[in-house]
Amino acid sequence: MRRGGALALFLLFVLAAPAMLPAFYVTLFNYIGLATLVALGLVLLTGVAGIVSFGQQAFVGMAAYTTAALTTLAGASPWITLFASLAVTATAALMLGAIMLRLSGHYLAISTIAWGIAIYYLFGNLPMLGQYSGIDNVPAISLLGWTLDTGRKSYYLIWIVTVAALLAARNLLDSRCGRAIRALRFRSVMAESFGVDTASLKVVVFLYAALLAGLSGWLYAHFLRFVSPHAFGVNAGIDYLFMAVIGGASQVWGALLGASVLTVLKEWLKDILPAAFQQTGNYEIVVFGILMMFLLHRTRDGLVPAFARLFPPGPARARPADAEPLARRTKPPPGQPLLELSGVEKRFGGLIAVRDLSFAMQSGEILGLIGPNGAGKSTVFNLVTSVLPADAGQIRFEGERIERATQRDIARLGVCRTFQHVNLVSSMSVLENVALGAHLRGRRGTVAAMLHIERDEEERLLAEAARQLDRVGLGAHLFDPAGSLPLGQQRIVEIARALCADPVLLLMDEPAAGLRYAEKRALAELLVKLRGEGISILLVEHDMDFVMGLVDRVVVMDFGEKLAEGLPADIHADPAVLEAYLGGIE
Repeated sequence: MRRGGALALFLLFVLAAPAMLPAFYVTLFNYIGLATLVALGLVLLTGVAGIVSFGQQAFVGMAAYTTAALTTLAGASPWITLFASLAVTATAALMLGAIMLRLSGHYLAISTIAWGIAIYYLFGNLPMLGQYSGIDNVPAISLLGWTLDTGRKSYYLIWIVTVAALLAARNLLDSRCGRAIRALRFRSVMAESFGVDTASLKVVVFLYAALLAGLSGWLYAHFLRFVSPHAFGVNAGIDYLFMAVIGGASQVWGALLGASVLTVLKEWLKDILPAAFQQTGNYEIVVFGILMMFLLHRTRDGLVPAFARLFPPGPARARPADAEPLARRTKPPPGQPLLELSGVEKRFGGLIAVRDLSFAMQSGEILGLIGPNGAGKSTVFNLVTSVLPADAGQIRFEGERIERATQRDIARLGVCRTFQHVNLVSSMSVLENVALGAHLRGRRGTVAAMLHIERDEEERLLAEAARQLDRVGLGAHLFDPAGSLPLGQQRIVEIARALCADPVLLLMDEPAAGLRYAEKRALAELLVKLRGEGISILLVEHDMDFVMGLVDRVVVMDFGEKLAEGLPADIHADPAVLEAYLGGIE
């Protein structure tokens, strides 16, 4: 059975479940659907974007209490309170996100626990919300004259919303914006260098996860018809995070599987364990903890990847169809001033990495930047692309000062780069990694992606990525995971990604490292061809035979300063360069 067939069978079972199962299990399925919405937000937020949150239950509670209070105290319609609940959730998410998303690591996780606890006690101490007794007699939802006042009647609304959210999340990740989201966790610097607004994108993902939790809270309040703080404590937040991890923290359908396993397993253990031990107690928590440790030890990526290995893969993905080419930049004519550094400096505390560096290059030129290890070459790349701010001096690109510009601004000007250490999203395919380079050449946003109405643009971006991979000789590896390629080929993928951005200036940091002799020759031929197409290249490389036979001019650095500048033949014979870089004349 193929994976698509298994999914179809599951959806058929969901459709038929109310007619087949007792009322208890229909209610259990409703809880699974509600939990799936929250866990899905955590898949996107934590598993994909790398933003750990233990506080999603607070957003569930905000929406649940908003609709419960407005319907019982003000007599508002549940459909009106849906918008009010989501508005309250979105406002809280934006306020909290503006503060918390500036944090990282364990500071971020601890802050989510802190505000989760604060919201719990806020619910429990407000008299208008019933304090710890909560709010009861919440009205049921009415739809087309049909009152959803039982588990069976609420079932289809809950699952229609849940399946729609799952499909929207799958569409989102399979898009231009989805590629950017997948790069947030470990490759944010790389993503910024290709024009991704990582700060705004984190807020978008955080808001989306909060809205999914809020939608779950609204449904929960009108399904259960009662809300109290106990359902929105820290333990609930931990359970939601467990659901995402159990199913597969980076898998959309893992949210569904994780919610199903945890919800059903906890319910069964509550019945089985007291009977086995002949006394009451929360034994299910102990047993569940042990099972979690075993599960994480055996399938650390979650159950969805483990189950996927049991089913044969579907047919090979088709190569992207040739689509209308993307618009291209107008390159400056050869010989025009392009990049100029004047008195540039960069300090790290007492260490001066770059000192009073000045050089210039023209359009249509390949300029080599060489020097011994630690000379400051990669720091220069980081200064030019605004990964690091310059402490002094000026950097101009086509006459415009850029030393205070953002990485995204630099990318928009047509300055693209490769990295000294391979900077790919290893779990993404080669094609997707390269298409990330064309991020600024697309315009459709997250809503269009979730609705799947950006496919025309997506086809053009993927077709461009495929063309660039053919250009560098990797057209046979479009759908291979990028992390499965040898190091040398991964460096070529980085070059294809930079070319996908249609650069004016291409900064290449040790592109020949790890390549065999024939591969280096092919790379040199490619760079010469790119120069002929109007792309200027600033090259850092340690292989002197490769550099000297390729570049038009050379700038030599040593201890952060410019040691020499000139034609390759002059540099090769310069005694100071030989002493500093090549080990002396002898």
